[in-house]
Amino acid sequence: MASTNKAVIGLLFLSCLVLLVSVSSAANSTTGLKVGFYRKSCPPAEAIVQKYVNKFVFRNPGFAAGLIRLHFHDCFVRGCDASVLLDGANSEKQSIPNRGSLRGFEIIDAAKAELEIRCPGIVSCADILAFAARDSAWRVGDIFYEVPAGRRDGNESNTLDPLLNLPPPFFNATQLRDNFARKGLTLDEMVTLSGAHSIGIAHCTSFNGRLYPTVDPTLDPNYAVFLRNICPAPVANATGPPSVNPTVNQDTITPKRLDNLYYELLKQKKGLFTSDQVLMTSTLTSKIVLKNAQNSPVWAKKFAAAMVKMGKIDVLTGTLQGEIRENCRLVN
Repeated sequence: MASTNKAVIGLLFLSCLVLLVSVSSAANSTTGLKVGFYRKSCPPAEAIVQKYVNKFVFRNPGFAAGLIRLHFHDCFVRGCDASVLLDGANSEKQSIPNRGSLRGFEIIDAAKAELEIRCPGIVSCADILAFAARDSAWRVGDIFYEVPAGRRDGNESNTLDPLLNLPPPFFNATQLRDNFARKGLTLDEMVTLSGAHSIGIAHCTSFNGRLYPTVDPTLDPNYAVFLRNICPAPVANATGPPSVNPTVNQDTITPKRLDNLYYELLKQKKGLFTSDQVLMTSTLTSKIVLKNAQNSPVWAKKFAAAMVKMGKIDVLTGTLQGEIRENCRLVN
Protein backbone atom coordinates (compact mmCIF):
# COMPACT_ATOMS: atom_id res chain seq x y z
CA MET A 1 0.00 0.00 0.00
CA ALA A 2 1.24 3.47 -0.76
CA SER A 3 2.95 5.40 2.02
CA THR A 4 0.14 7.98 1.95
CA ASN A 5 -2.48 5.32 2.61
CA LYS A 6 -0.32 3.85 5.37
CA ALA A 7 -0.07 7.25 6.98
CA VAL A 8 -3.82 7.77 6.83
CA ILE A 9 -4.55 4.34 8.30
CA GLY A 10 -1.88 4.85 10.94
CA LEU A 11 -3.46 8.13 12.00
CA LEU A 12 -6.90 6.58 12.11
CA PHE A 13 -5.62 3.62 14.11
CA LEU A 14 -3.86 5.89 16.60
CA SER A 15 -7.01 7.95 16.97
CA CYS A 16 -9.05 4.82 17.55
CA LEU A 17 -6.66 3.70 20.28
CA VAL A 18 -7.18 7.02 21.99
CA LEU A 19 -10.92 6.50 21.73
CA LEU A 20 -10.76 2.98 23.13
CA VAL A 21 -9.33 4.24 26.40
CA SER A 22 -11.52 7.31 26.62
CA VAL A 23 -14.52 7.61 28.85
CA SER A 24 -17.90 7.33 27.17
CA SER A 25 -19.88 10.52 26.73
CA ALA A 26 -22.87 8.88 25.13
CA ALA A 27 -25.58 10.09 27.45
CA ASN A 28 -28.67 10.24 25.27
CA SER A 29 -30.17 13.51 26.42
CA THR A 30 -33.67 13.28 25.00
CA THR A 31 -35.37 15.87 27.19
CA GLY A 32 -37.15 18.34 24.94
CA LEU A 33 -37.43 16.07 21.90
CA LYS A 34 -40.91 15.17 20.73
CA VAL A 35 -42.74 14.16 17.59
CA GLY A 36 -44.53 17.13 16.07
CA PHE A 37 -42.25 19.63 17.76
CA TYR A 38 -42.90 22.24 15.03
CA ARG A 39 -46.62 21.57 14.71
CA LYS A 40 -47.49 25.02 16.10
CA SER A 41 -44.31 27.06 15.61
CA CYS A 42 -43.69 26.04 11.97
CA PRO A 43 -46.36 23.64 10.65
CA PRO A 44 -44.80 23.14 7.17
CA ALA A 45 -41.30 22.35 8.50
CA GLU A 46 -41.19 18.63 7.79
CA ALA A 47 -43.01 18.97 4.47
CA ILE A 48 -40.50 21.57 3.28
CA VAL A 49 -37.56 19.31 4.10
CA GLN A 50 -39.25 16.37 2.41
CA LYS A 51 -39.90 18.48 -0.71
CA TYR A 52 -36.20 19.17 -1.22
CA VAL A 53 -35.13 15.62 -0.40
CA ASN A 54 -37.57 14.27 -2.97
CA LYS A 55 -36.42 16.82 -5.55
CA PHE A 56 -32.73 16.02 -5.23
CA VAL A 57 -33.06 12.26 -4.73
CA PHE A 58 -35.29 12.03 -7.81
CA ARG A 59 -32.43 13.53 -9.80
CA ASN A 60 -29.77 11.41 -8.12
CA PRO A 61 -30.67 8.55 -5.72
CA GLY A 62 -27.13 8.75 -4.36
CA PHE A 63 -28.15 11.79 -2.36
CA ALA A 64 -30.28 9.53 -0.14
CA ALA A 65 -27.22 7.58 0.92
CA GLY A 66 -25.37 10.84 1.39
CA LEU A 67 -27.98 12.30 3.73
CA ILE A 68 -28.23 9.17 5.86
CA ARG A 69 -24.45 9.08 6.15
CA LEU A 70 -24.34 12.81 6.92
CA HIS A 71 -26.77 12.29 9.81
CA PHE A 72 -24.67 9.38 11.12
CA HIS A 73 -21.45 11.40 10.91
CA ASP A 74 -23.17 14.26 12.71
CA CYS A 75 -24.62 12.23 15.57
CA PHE A 76 -21.49 10.22 16.27
CA VAL A 77 -19.41 13.40 16.63
CA ARG A 78 -20.46 15.79 19.41
CA GLY A 79 -24.00 14.42 19.19
CA CYS A 80 -26.75 15.35 16.73
CA ASP A 81 -26.01 19.07 16.71
CA ALA A 82 -25.34 19.79 13.01
CA SER A 83 -21.65 20.39 13.76
CA VAL A 84 -20.85 18.42 10.59
CA LEU A 85 -22.50 21.16 8.53
CA LEU A 86 -20.23 23.97 9.70
CA ASP A 87 -17.64 25.34 7.28
CA GLY A 88 -14.09 26.12 8.29
CA ALA A 89 -10.48 25.11 7.75
CA ASN A 90 -10.49 23.15 11.02
CA SER A 91 -14.07 21.88 10.84
CA GLU A 92 -15.33 18.30 10.79
CA LYS A 93 -15.77 18.61 7.03
CA GLN A 94 -11.99 18.75 6.67
CA SER A 95 -11.32 15.64 8.73
CA ILE A 96 -9.95 12.56 6.92
CA PRO A 97 -13.15 10.48 7.23
CA ASN A 98 -15.24 13.35 5.81
CA ARG A 99 -13.12 15.38 3.42
CA GLY A 100 -14.33 14.99 -0.14
CA SER A 101 -16.78 12.20 0.68
CA LEU A 102 -19.72 13.81 2.48
CA ARG A 103 -22.59 14.93 0.29
CA GLY A 104 -26.05 16.45 0.59
CA PHE A 105 -25.11 19.83 2.02
CA GLU A 106 -26.91 21.67 -0.76
CA ILE A 107 -30.16 19.91 0.14
CA ILE A 108 -29.91 21.06 3.74
CA ASP A 109 -29.06 24.57 2.54
CA ALA A 110 -32.08 24.68 0.24
CA ALA A 111 -34.49 23.51 2.93
CA LYS A 112 -33.03 25.91 5.48
CA ALA A 113 -33.29 28.85 3.09
CA GLU A 114 -37.02 28.34 2.60
CA LEU A 115 -37.60 27.64 6.28
CA GLU A 116 -35.91 30.92 7.21
CA ILE A 117 -38.34 32.70 4.93
CA ARG A 118 -41.41 30.84 6.17
CA CYS A 119 -40.42 30.44 9.84
CA PRO A 120 -37.35 32.56 10.62
CA GLY A 121 -35.23 31.44 13.55
CA ILE A 122 -37.41 28.44 14.38
CA VAL A 123 -36.16 25.21 12.77
CA SER A 124 -32.69 23.97 13.67
CA CYS A 125 -30.21 22.61 11.16
CA ALA A 126 -29.85 19.51 13.34
CA ASP A 127 -33.56 18.77 12.98
CA ILE A 128 -33.48 19.46 9.25
CA LEU A 129 -30.73 16.86 8.90
CA ALA A 130 -32.65 14.32 11.00
CA PHE A 131 -35.78 14.87 8.89
CA ALA A 132 -33.77 14.60 5.67
CA ALA A 133 -32.24 11.27 6.69
CA ARG A 134 -35.71 9.91 7.49
CA ASP A 135 -37.12 11.16 4.20
CA SER A 136 -34.21 9.55 2.36
CA ALA A 137 -34.91 6.18 3.97
CA TRP A 138 -38.53 6.52 2.91
CA ARG A 139 -37.70 7.61 -0.62
CA VAL A 140 -35.29 4.76 -1.44
CA GLY A 141 -36.40 2.07 1.01
CA ASP A 142 -40.06 2.67 1.94
CA ILE A 143 -38.86 2.88 5.53
CA PHE A 144 -40.77 5.53 7.46
CA TYR A 145 -40.50 6.61 11.07
CA GLU A 146 -41.55 9.60 13.10
CA VAL A 147 -38.68 11.89 14.07
CA PRO A 148 -38.77 13.41 17.56
CA ALA A 149 -37.52 16.98 17.09
CA GLY A 150 -36.39 19.89 19.19
CA ARG A 151 -32.64 19.63 18.66
CA ARG A 152 -30.57 22.79 18.76
CA ASP A 153 -27.43 23.54 16.79
CA GLY A 154 -23.97 23.40 18.27
CA ASN A 155 -21.37 26.10 17.71
CA GLU A 156 -18.21 24.01 17.59
CA SER A 157 -16.71 21.81 14.88
CA ASN A 158 -13.23 20.31 15.16
CA THR A 159 -11.20 18.38 12.60
CA LEU A 160 -9.93 15.88 15.16
CA ASP A 161 -13.33 14.86 16.55
CA PRO A 162 -14.41 12.59 13.64
CA LEU A 163 -11.14 10.66 13.96
CA LEU A 164 -11.86 10.06 17.62
CA ASN A 165 -15.48 9.02 17.19
CA LEU A 166 -16.29 7.55 13.77
CA PRO A 167 -15.62 3.83 13.19
CA PRO A 168 -13.06 3.38 10.37
CA PRO A 169 -13.65 0.80 7.61
CA PHE A 170 -10.99 -1.56 9.00
CA PHE A 171 -12.56 -2.08 12.44
CA ASN A 172 -13.30 -5.63 13.62
CA ALA A 173 -16.58 -6.68 15.22
CA THR A 174 -15.42 -6.09 18.78
CA GLN A 175 -14.19 -2.60 17.96
CA LEU A 176 -17.44 -1.81 16.17
CA ARG A 177 -19.47 -3.08 19.13
CA ASP A 178 -17.50 -0.95 21.55
CA ASN A 179 -17.64 2.12 19.31
CA PHE A 180 -21.42 1.97 19.02
CA ALA A 181 -21.82 1.11 22.72
CA ARG A 182 -20.10 4.37 23.63
CA LYS A 183 -22.93 6.11 21.79
CA GLY A 184 -25.56 4.11 23.66
CA LEU A 185 -26.32 1.72 20.78
CA THR A 186 -26.52 -2.05 21.12
CA LEU A 187 -24.75 -4.75 19.13
CA ASP A 188 -27.96 -5.53 17.25
CA GLU A 189 -28.46 -1.86 16.45
CA MET A 190 -24.90 -1.62 15.16
CA VAL A 191 -25.41 -4.52 12.75
CA THR A 192 -28.82 -3.19 11.76
CA LEU A 193 -27.59 0.33 11.02
CA SER A 194 -24.75 -1.13 8.95
CA GLY A 195 -27.47 -2.07 6.48
CA ALA A 196 -27.34 1.56 5.32
CA HIS A 197 -24.38 0.36 3.24
CA SER A 198 -26.91 -1.17 0.87
CA ILE A 199 -26.93 2.21 -0.88
CA GLY A 200 -24.22 4.65 -1.79
CA ILE A 201 -20.73 4.48 -3.21
CA ALA A 202 -17.22 4.12 -1.81
CA HIS A 203 -13.84 5.32 -3.03
CA CYS A 204 -11.24 2.69 -3.83
CA THR A 205 -8.84 4.06 -1.25
CA SER A 206 -11.26 3.10 1.53
CA PHE A 207 -10.94 -0.64 0.79
CA ASN A 208 -7.77 -0.97 -1.33
CA GLY A 209 -6.08 -2.71 1.57
CA ARG A 210 -8.31 -5.72 0.91
CA LEU A 211 -7.12 -5.92 -2.71
CA TYR A 212 -3.41 -5.12 -2.60
CA PRO A 213 -0.77 -6.40 -2.36
CA THR A 214 -2.77 -9.62 -1.82
CA VAL A 215 -6.49 -10.25 -1.74
CA ASP A 216 -8.19 -10.50 1.64
CA PRO A 217 -9.15 -14.19 2.06
CA THR A 218 -12.58 -13.17 3.40
CA LEU A 219 -13.35 -11.48 0.05
CA ASP A 220 -14.99 -13.48 -2.74
CA PRO A 221 -12.26 -14.07 -5.39
CA ASN A 222 -14.47 -13.13 -8.33
CA TYR A 223 -15.61 -10.00 -6.55
CA ALA A 224 -11.98 -9.16 -5.87
CA VAL A 225 -11.18 -9.44 -9.60
CA PHE A 226 -14.12 -7.14 -10.35
CA LEU A 227 -12.88 -4.58 -7.84
CA ARG A 228 -9.27 -4.79 -9.02
CA ASN A 229 -10.42 -3.99 -12.55
CA ILE A 230 -11.84 -0.72 -11.23
CA CYS A 231 -9.38 0.17 -8.49
CA PRO A 232 -5.73 0.59 -9.45
CA ALA A 233 -2.96 -0.64 -7.18
CA PRO A 234 -1.55 2.05 -4.89
CA VAL A 235 1.58 3.76 -6.17
CA ALA A 236 4.63 2.86 -4.12
CA ASN A 237 6.23 5.73 -2.20
CA ALA A 238 3.47 8.13 -3.14
CA THR A 239 3.78 11.54 -1.49
CA GLY A 240 0.16 12.62 -1.84
CA PRO A 241 -3.35 11.37 -2.49
CA PRO A 242 -3.86 9.34 -5.67
CA SER A 243 -4.62 11.32 -8.80
CA VAL A 244 -7.30 8.77 -9.68
CA ASN A 245 -9.63 7.42 -6.99
CA PRO A 246 -12.61 5.65 -8.62
CA THR A 247 -15.81 4.73 -6.83
CA VAL A 248 -17.88 1.57 -6.72
CA ASN A 249 -21.39 0.80 -5.52
CA GLN A 250 -21.46 -0.60 -2.01
CA ASP A 251 -24.27 -2.98 -3.00
CA THR A 252 -23.92 -4.86 -6.28
CA ILE A 253 -27.50 -6.19 -6.30
CA THR A 254 -29.75 -3.19 -5.61
CA PRO A 255 -27.37 -0.21 -5.34
CA LYS A 256 -30.16 2.37 -5.37
CA ARG A 257 -32.42 0.58 -2.92
CA LEU A 258 -32.18 0.63 0.89
CA ASP A 259 -32.92 -3.01 1.71
CA ASN A 260 -31.64 -6.08 3.52
CA LEU A 261 -29.84 -7.54 0.50
CA TYR A 262 -26.72 -6.02 2.03
CA TYR A 263 -26.74 -8.99 4.40
CA GLU A 264 -27.10 -11.45 1.53
CA LEU A 265 -23.94 -9.97 0.07
CA LEU A 266 -22.13 -10.55 3.35
CA LYS A 267 -23.15 -14.20 3.17
CA GLN A 268 -21.57 -14.31 -0.30
CA LYS A 269 -18.30 -12.72 0.97
CA LYS A 270 -19.07 -9.55 -0.98
CA GLY A 271 -18.98 -7.00 1.81
CA LEU A 272 -16.96 -4.05 0.52
CA PHE A 273 -15.25 -2.88 3.70
CA THR A 274 -13.49 -5.01 6.29
CA SER A 275 -16.01 -3.60 8.76
CA ASP A 276 -18.80 -4.97 6.57
CA GLN A 277 -17.55 -8.50 5.99
CA VAL A 278 -16.44 -8.96 9.59
CA LEU A 279 -20.09 -8.84 10.61
CA MET A 280 -20.49 -12.20 8.89
CA THR A 281 -17.16 -13.77 9.80
CA SER A 282 -17.34 -12.89 13.51
CA THR A 283 -19.29 -15.16 15.85
CA LEU A 284 -20.19 -12.02 17.74
CA THR A 285 -22.44 -10.75 14.94
CA SER A 286 -22.99 -13.50 12.35
CA LYS A 287 -26.33 -14.65 13.79
CA ILE A 288 -27.68 -11.10 13.61
CA VAL A 289 -26.58 -10.89 9.98
CA LEU A 290 -28.42 -14.11 9.14
CA LYS A 291 -31.59 -12.95 10.88
CA ASN A 292 -31.52 -9.60 9.07
CA ALA A 293 -31.00 -11.38 5.77
CA GLN A 294 -33.98 -13.67 6.35
CA ASN A 295 -36.64 -11.10 7.16
CA SER A 296 -36.80 -7.80 5.30
CA PRO A 297 -39.79 -6.28 7.16
CA VAL A 298 -38.26 -7.06 10.56
CA TRP A 299 -34.93 -5.55 9.53
CA ALA A 300 -36.67 -2.43 8.18
CA LYS A 301 -38.56 -1.99 11.45
CA LYS A 302 -35.36 -2.39 13.45
CA PHE A 303 -33.54 0.02 11.16
CA ALA A 304 -36.21 2.68 11.71
CA ALA A 305 -36.06 2.26 15.49
CA ALA A 306 -32.25 2.40 15.48
CA MET A 307 -32.28 5.60 13.41
CA VAL A 308 -34.63 7.22 15.91
CA LYS A 309 -32.37 6.18 18.78
CA MET A 310 -29.24 7.36 16.99
CA GLY A 311 -30.92 10.70 16.38
CA LYS A 312 -31.12 11.26 20.15
CA ILE A 313 -27.38 10.97 20.86
CA ASP A 314 -26.14 13.86 23.01
CA VAL A 315 -28.67 16.34 21.65
CA LEU A 316 -28.83 19.98 22.69
CA THR A 317 -32.32 21.10 23.71
CA GLY A 318 -34.16 23.88 25.49
CA THR A 319 -33.23 27.54 25.40
CA LEU A 320 -29.94 27.39 27.30
CA GLN A 321 -28.14 24.96 25.01
CA GLY A 322 -26.94 25.67 21.49
CA GLU A 323 -28.69 27.96 19.05
CA ILE A 324 -30.89 27.99 15.94
CA ARG A 325 -28.51 28.88 13.12
CA GLU A 326 -29.64 31.25 10.42
CA ASN A 327 -27.21 29.58 8.02
CA CYS A 328 -26.37 25.93 8.60
CA ARG A 329 -22.77 26.48 7.49
CA LEU A 330 -22.06 29.26 10.02
CA VAL A 331 -22.63 29.92 13.70
CA ASN A 332 -24.76 32.98 14.38
